Amino acid sequence: LAKKIIGDFDLANEPQKYGLGIKEIWEIPADRHQPGKVDHYLGFPLDNATAGGGFVYHAEDNKLYVGLVTYLDYADPTLSPFGEFQRFKQHPSVAPLLEGATRISYGARALTAGGWQSIPNLAFPGGGLIGCSAGFMNAPRLKAIHNAILSGIGAADAVTDAINAGRQHDLIADYAEHIFRTGIAKELQGVANAKPLWSRFGTVLGSLAIGADLWISTIFGRSPLKLTKHGKPDFAKLKPIASVTPRTYPKPDGKLTFDRASSVFLANLAHDEDQPVHLRLADPAIPIRANLPRFGEPAPLYCPAGVYEVAEEGGESVFRIHAANCVHCKTCDIKDPAQNITWVPPEGGSGPNYSGM
Repeated sequence: LAKKIIGDFDLANEPQKYGLGIKEIWEIPADRHQPGKVDHYLGFPLDNATAGGGFVYHAEDNKLYVGLVTYLDYADPTLSPFGEFQRFKQHPSVAPLLEGATRISYGARALTAGGWQSIPNLAFPGGGLIGCSAGFMNAPRLKAIHNAILSGIGAADAVTDAINAGRQHDLIADYAEHIFRTGIAKELQGVANAKPLWSRFGTVLGSLAIGADLWISTIFGRSPLKLTKHGKPDFAKLKPIASVTPRTYPKPDGKLTFDRASSVFLANLAHDEDQPVHLRLADPAIPIRANLPRFGEPAPLYCPAGVYEVAEEGGESVFRIHAANCVHCKTCDIKDPAQNITWVPPEGGSGPNYSGM
């Protein structure tokens, strides 16, 4: 809905940037569990040119939350965020925690990570954007819920003032002002250089530059750097497949690493098999005619749920959509290089029924 509103009312500024978060919940032996412990990982197993990082959270009842965020501005069309997540679990400080443990849940979701530069114009006639639809996530500090709440408070204040003034059906011109003065603007402006620095210099040098920039902003209240541009949107960052060395991912062992089918099963999906496909192709021919020769058709790789497949029928390549597998992460809507796929809400609100996520 937000994508359509932003497009219809021409609200966009800089392109939004996204990350794909993939997460599992495990139940681990009590002797390995340290309630409240939080571990964050920078980079691994991604290469220097691919932004992202992992996390391991020790929750209650011997639960372990394990996940990896891969930023979707990666360039290699043969990269699989799902495959990279399987590699992440093989890290020497993660794998021992999961040995002999039980995987009980799986999920995935795209995250807005563009920050201050990517916030669209927030108000439109009859409404306004809030929360992650507006892109209020503080990606460098890994938090967003507080800004979603603050934006709701600011929106309520703006609407209340408009109603008290006897207004209706018009544009609330000071809507953004109400939201930004909740503290959202100050917070996101303070980390505005982080994503551009990471994209420009890679994980190693970019992280050093981000750290220095955040310290300067904290100490002096602002940074001398003003990196206002993200450049190309995520879908435009892919290189032709002929220009990369194809990546390969080992067969899962079923103990630590898994395939998409068994993972999607743990998302507790509920889709009617005969419901209308909620993943719409503007041109059904593009995946095979354009994406396959140029990019190797990356949809089966960037999708973490096994929704897309390139198969052979009668000696010809065909593009299949297994919509019942969808976990509604929206990665395809974001990363498809032709912008040919649009995710729409499925019939009856069906989808994953996450447990404890």
